[in-house]
Amino acid sequence: MRIARRFAPAAVRAVAVCALVLSVGVASAGPRQGAANGLDAAAKAKLVGQHRLSLQWIGWDDLSATGKLKVEERDGVLRAEGEQLGRGESAGDFVRVSGKIVSAAKDGFVFEGQIITKVSHIAAGAECKREGRFTFKTKGGRKYWRLQEMDNPCDQATDYVDIYFRGI
Repeated sequence: MRIARRFAPAAVRAVAVCALVLSVGVASAGPRQGAANGLDAAAKAKLVGQHRLSLQWIGWDDLSATGKLKVEERDGVLRAEGEQLGRGESAGDFVRVSGKIVSAAKDGFVFEGQIITKVSHIAAGAECKREGRFTFKTKGGRKYWRLQEMDNPCDQATDYVDIYFRGI
């Protein structure tokens, strides 16, 4: 009996550590249950379709000036393609988005591909190409997802690239 009491706390600690390791493994195993390829089903349903796209330098206060971005599923992959073209004083400016959505959740998604901007007063009016993985999130009841990597890599500027929910 003395031996059992002596080792009991160690056994309890071992069980607790195993339980902690297992729960951490489950919590960090990836997307929620029901998600395929990193895409939460509800988030995927919200993404597929036609959206408005904007870069604040070109126009975002007038939704008629926004561009279009289409998200469609091709061979099990969500592809995103779209652009906004400047008009009037912003003629010649643009933002283009091209790539795929690699994961999605309730508050946003991860996009892998290219984002190219051209704004007359940024980077001497040259095209600025970003390639890689980018995060778009929605916060505080907003009706759009905003690019989280906002710093323009070609100049000292902050770019707000927004993708609006369908129906906006």
